[in-house]
Amino acid sequence: MTLGIGIIGIGHWGPNLARNFYENPATRLEMICDLSAEKASKILKYGTKFTTDPGEVTARDNGVDAVVIATPLSTHFELAREALRNGKHLLVEKPAAATSGEVRELIRLSENAGVTFMVGHVFLYNNGIRHIRKLIEAGELGRILFIHGQRTNLGPVRRDADALWDLTTHDIAICNYLLDSRPEAASAIGSCLLNPGVADVVSSSFLYPDGVKCEFLASWLHPCKVRQLTVVGDRKMLLWDDMQPTAPIRLYDKNITRGRQGEQIDGTLAEFQFHIQDGEATLPAVTAGEPLRAECAHFVECVLNHARPLSNGQNALEVIAALEAATDSMRNRAVITPVSY
Repeated sequence: MTLGIGIIGIGHWGPNLARNFYENPATRLEMICDLSAEKASKILKYGTKFTTDPGEVTARDNGVDAVVIATPLSTHFELAREALRNGKHLLVEKPAAATSGEVRELIRLSENAGVTFMVGHVFLYNNGIRHIRKLIEAGELGRILFIHGQRTNLGPVRRDADALWDLTTHDIAICNYLLDSRPEAASAIGSCLLNPGVADVVSSSFLYPDGVKCEFLASWLHPCKVRQLTVVGDRKMLLWDDMQPTAPIRLYDKNITRGRQGEQIDGTLAEFQFHIQDGEATLPAVTAGEPLRAECAHFVECVLNHARPLSNGQNALEVIAALEAATDSMRNRAVITPVSY
C-alpha cells in the first residue's frame, strides 16, 4: 500500500515537493492543483491528475490520503482546515498560518481527526543544523551566549508576507530546535522600501530563557545571497554557512573569559582584565543530503507509523507566536514585546 499525495500549489516550491513525493517508493502522486493551468507543464512528467480546483484535492474519498499545501500564506488556513475536516493528513509550508489562533485551530482539528499535522520547517532536516544541535548537546560549545543569523538576497520580493515572516521564520524555528526552547520576548524594526506596508529589510531579536539572545537580519535588498548562523558559546564558537554545502560548519576554538579575582587589581585597568583564547578552526564532517527530501520522508514515516513529527503543530505555534510579537514590536518602534503562547 502506498500513500496518496495531493499537492496544492505549483509555484516556486511546489515542483520540488512533487519531485520528492514522486520519487518516494512509499507514496504516489494522486493529484496536483494550481489556479494556473499553465503550470501543469512543470509536473506533466509525473503523469498525475491536474486540477485548478483545490476542493478536488481536499475532498473525501478521492484517493488522496495526505494533502501538501505550498500556496501563498493568506490561503494556508482555509485550505488546511478543509483538508483536516475531511480527514486528510497535512503538510503545510511555512509559515503554517497567518495567526497563532489559526494554528491552534488546525492543531485541534488534526487531533480530533487523528491525523498527522506537520509544517515545512525544512531547516530542521538540514544535516548541518542537526550537527550543530549535537555539538550543543555534547557541551562542545559550552553555555550558549548568543546566536546571530543573516538571510539576505536580491529578491524574491513577496506581497503575501514581509521579510520577517518569509525569512526569519526559518531562523526562529532553527533556534527553537538548537536551544530546545522558545523565545520569551521579541523586538524588531523594519523598512518598507519597495512596497508600502511590506517590510523588505528587517532586523529582529528574540530573548530566550537564561538570557540567550538571538538576532537576525532578513533582507530582499542585498546584492549577495547569504544564509549564515553564528553560534557563540563560552567555550567555543561556530559559523554555519548554508552556501557551503560540502563544509557548512566551521568550529572555532575561541572564547573570552574574565580573569580570576586574584589576577585583578582594583582601581586599575587590570581590574577589567580578560583572557582571549584564539585557537584554530576545524571543519566537522557533515553528511551531504537534501533537507526537503528528508522532510518529505519524515512526513511519510510519521503518517504510516502514527508518530509525532519533529516540525509539528506545536512547533509551528511557537514560531508564529514569536513572529506575531516581532510584528507588534515593528508597529511600535521596536519596543520589547512579550511572546504570548
